[in-house]
Amino acid sequence: MDMNMDVKQPRIACRIELDDWATLQAPARDVRTEVFLVEQRVPVELEWDEMDAVSLHAAAFDAAGRALATGRLLPDGHIGRMAVRCDARAQGLGSAILTALMQAAKQRGQREVMLNAQIHAEGFYTRFGFAREGAEFDDAGIPHICMRCRLA
Repeated sequence: MDMNMDVKQPRIACRIELDDWATLQAPARDVRTEVFLVEQRVPVELEWDEMDAVSLHAAAFDAAGRALATGRLLPDGHIGRMAVRCDARAQGLGSAILTALMQAAKQRGQREVMLNAQIHAEGFYTRFGFAREGAEFDDAGIPHICMRCRLA
C-alpha cells in the first residue's frame, strides 16, 4: 500500500511500508517476538490478539530487507505494538513508524490518536504531541501510561 506520506526520515537507510496484517505479518512478528517476547518477557498469550487482523501495520526495512521496526494502528485510532530491534535503536526508526501511523490516522479522518506507552518511552511520545492521561498502570508486568494526541 503506497500512502505517499511525508514520513520523518530515519538516520539509517530504510523503507517504511504500511499495509494489512496478511502482508506484514512475518516481519512484524519477527520484530515483536524479539522485542516483546524475548527482550521484555511479555507472555506470548498477551502479545498476539485479534486486533492484528483489523489493524493497519507499519514496518521499517533495511536495504537487505530485514525488518527493523514495527507498529500498528487500530480502527479506533489506538497506536500500539511499537517496537524497534535493539541493534537498530536511536536511529529514528521509531519516529518514522509513529509519524507514518499518525499520518495514516489523519488521512482516514481521525481527529486524535491514543496509545498506552511504557513509562520509559513517555518522553519519546511527548515530543510528538502526546499528553499523559490518567494514572500509571501495569500491562504484562511493565508500567504504562495512557497518552493522547490531537491531530492537526
